[in-house]
Parts: sequence; C-alpha cells; structure tokens
Amino acid sequence: MSLHAEVIIAGAGPGGALLGYLLAASGVSVILLERHSHMDKEFRGEHLNAQGERILKEHGLYKRVQEAGLLLMERVEYFQQGRIIKTILPGPGERHTGIHVPQKNLLHVLIGESLPFPNYRLMMDTTVTELLHDEQSGAVNGVKVRHQGEEQIIHSQLVIGADGRYSTVRKLAGISTRILKHGFDLLWARIPAPAGWPATVRMALANDSQLALFSQQGGYIQVGWNIQQDSYRKLRKQPVEPFARALVEAFPELEQTVEKHIRTWDDFVLLQVQSCVCDTWVQPGLVIMGDAAHTFSPTGAIGVNSAMQDAHILAPLLLDALRSGDTGLETLRQFEQLRRQETTAELDIQFAKESSFSGNFPAYQP
Repeated sequence: MSLHAEVIIAGAGPGGALLGYLLAASGVSVILLERHSHMDKEFRGEHLNAQGERILKEHGLYKRVQEAGLLLMERVEYFQQGRIIKTILPGPGERHTGIHVPQKNLLHVLIGESLPFPNYRLMMDTTVTELLHDEQSGAVNGVKVRHQGEEQIIHSQLVIGADGRYSTVRKLAGISTRILKHGFDLLWARIPAPAGWPATVRMALANDSQLALFSQQGGYIQVGWNIQQDSYRKLRKQPVEPFARALVEAFPELEQTVEKHIRTWDDFVLLQVQSCVCDTWVQPGLVIMGDAAHTFSPTGAIGVNSAMQDAHILAPLLLDALRSGDTGLETLRQFEQLRRQETTAELDIQFAKESSFSGNFPAYQP
C-alpha cells in the first residue's frame, strides 16, 4: 500500500511538529513521521528563550502551551562557595529570563492542534529506510518507511528531514557533515527540588567545570554538569560520592536531595557534546532542518528555539514553492540562505560563552 502527501516530515520534535502544524493550517497535506511509539520520551533541551516564545505567540500557540504547563524563570544566578555573586534579572518590560516547557507538553499542543485538520496525518513507530527519487529529474519525491513493522511507500512533492542530530534522512541523502567538538561532555541528572526552591537557572564551578541547575515545571531540578571530553568511562570507575559531594559544596541546600537521589553513576545520563555543520541543507525535493542541519551544544539552550525558527521561516517558503509548482534546488535554497548565517553566529556565540564561563567567578584561578 502507498500513501501520498504534498509534504512528508520525518521527525516529530518541536521543529518538525511546528512545521507540520503551520503547513496543515495553511491547507497543505502533511504526513508527520515519528520513529518512537509515543511522545513522552525523555528530552533535556526544554528551555524556550525570547525567540521561541515569540514564535509560539505569533502563531497563537503560546496560551495553549501555558495551559499545558510551563515555568517562567525569575532570574539567573551565579554561585561561588555557596553564595550568590552575580544575578541576571529580566530586562525592562520582560517577565522572565527563560521558560521551562516539558517537551511532552509542547508536543502535545503542537500535534493536538494539528490532528483535527483532515489534510494532516501522524504516523508513530515509523522509520525512514529509503528516499525515493523521480526517474527523470532525480528529485526526491517520497520515502520508503517501516511503519509498525510493515514496509510502506509514501509519495510526496517534498521531504523534510527534522529527525535530529543523527538524522537518517541526512545520511540517506548523502549530505556530508563536519563534526565540531567542544572539549567537554555533559552529565545530566534530574532531582526533586527542595521546598521553596525558586524558579531559577543557577550556575557554579564544581571540580573546575561548569555546573548548571535548571528549575523545571513540576517541582524538579535538572542538573547539567560539564566533564572533560571522553572522560566518562574513566570517571565511572571511581566512586560517585566525591563527585556528588562537589555538587553539595556548590549548593549546600541540596545535600539531602543529592544523598537520596544521586547514589550511583546510573543516576546520570551522558551526552557526548558535539556540533555539526552540514555542506548543504537542501537537495531537489528535500530539506533538512533543526539539529539535522545545524546541531548545537547545550550551551544557552539554543537547539529547540533554533529548530522552531527554522519551521517559522521554512513554512511560508514551502507554501510558495508548492503553489508555484517549483520545488527545485534554487527555490529551496532560499531557506538555507536565510538561516545559515544566523545559525553560524549562534554557534560562534556558544563557543565564546563556553571559553569565558570561568570569568564569571572572580576568585577562580585556572
């Protein structure tokens, strides 16, 4: 059996889901593919900045996300020896310094708003296995997928790869990437917030490395702790207690919570930090976006917001391309031309912030 849609989107993360909604709301037939069988998978890049907030508000989605559950950050604080040494407050006219939105809340809104459209279809537990091409022009015109264990063909005018940093669509298209290392990896942990813990982002140096605590909607704290690149295997051979003790020394009020919830290395999740720069984001009939096109490190929580900006910019370009019947390379390349310079600048800012982080702590001596 084969299906048809004007646009196939592989990857139902925030960027792909938002693009699917924007296209479906404009009358385009869309099939959104997601390799997982549910939307409640674990995800850690869940902070919206001013850009992400603006996009949701512009498309009338922010109120629904707010109703689903979010948390406004009151301030950013830098700690040294258990004391605040620097505070960043909301700017003039602003209510917060960032927003925590659980990904499941964001996705349930984006997809929930899309499903009522008769021209929209969501296919879960679906993996792209092959790109299809027009025999005459060579343009991508569909995909072969494995849907709930069964092979299926889907034809389209356009295929969008929004399937993350290890994008299958990018690999199948043969788009080469340059991997950039940041010199560190990241350990994540999620612990309950003590009573009275404020809605903040808190920064410190622990073991001479960046330690960040992000308040989360629902009464949790997400711990993000930089470690030396490729050091985790060696680190795991050591007792976890001295490592966890450094967290308590940085934030003494977390002592009981840390002792209860960080007992083994299995209480951490490793993220091997790297960025990628792709040679191109487009081919005839195909576009890659979000982490598939421009992977970031976790610094500054750029990734989700950048993927949503991709969707915001790409949607009207695709509408024009479909209406004019021109989905060729030059038409699609406008998206890359509009976004590549901005994403390159964002990546440069990340490297600058990472190299200068210790400068926020005046007593620090490298």
